[in-house]
Amino acid sequence: MTDDMQVPERALGDPAIDAETAEFAQQIADQVESFLLALRAIARETDGGRAISLLLLEISQVLLAGARLGALQDFTPHQEYQPDVGPDADLDAMRLRLADLLGNIDTYGFVFDPYVPEVVESQLSDDLTSIASDLENGLRHYRLGNVDEALWWWQFSYVSSWGNLAGAALNALLSVVAHDRLDVDVDLDSDQVAVAEEMLAEDSPAR
Repeated sequence: MTDDMQVPERALGDPAIDAETAEFAQQIADQVESFLLALRAIARETDGGRAISLLLLEISQVLLAGARLGALQDFTPHQEYQPDVGPDADLDAMRLRLADLLGNIDTYGFVFDPYVPEVVESQLSDDLTSIASDLENGLRHYRLGNVDEALWWWQFSYVSSWGNLAGAALNALLSVVAHDRLDVDVDLDSDQVAVAEEMLAEDSPAR
């Protein structure tokens, strides 16, 4: 896989999957692929304010897919070991472009587990790339016909990793927008505030 995150042609569906589950898997796969393609496009943006707006939209939509996975039954793969779907996608170039695009607002703090309230410092570019990596792994399983494995992986990684990261990233981006639109106090230093205001001002229509 390359940084372009191209997906292979769709394989035939798993015969062990019932029609309802197959349709659900198709819907999740479509949402995942849409997010991956959109994230790649956003990383190539030159307008930081537009990038923030688009990231808010795309993260919200993929979190809906995750919520649907978390709300249904537990998925269990039929095979004991995960089938080989080749090497992980090389997403480092995308990560670097996102880091450059986000600049001083790339670094943020969040609480990973609200019941163990320890603030963790992270980078939006790293977390978005980690989310993409988890989703892309499941998509490769799906496209190769491992539907049960794809559903299990998307559900497991949503609960254990990418769901939390996506929620934290969404909150961070919303804080940037809230500061710009509502002039509220958020946990950004002065340099981050200046960068956020400049990025969003470039994307705002003239009034």
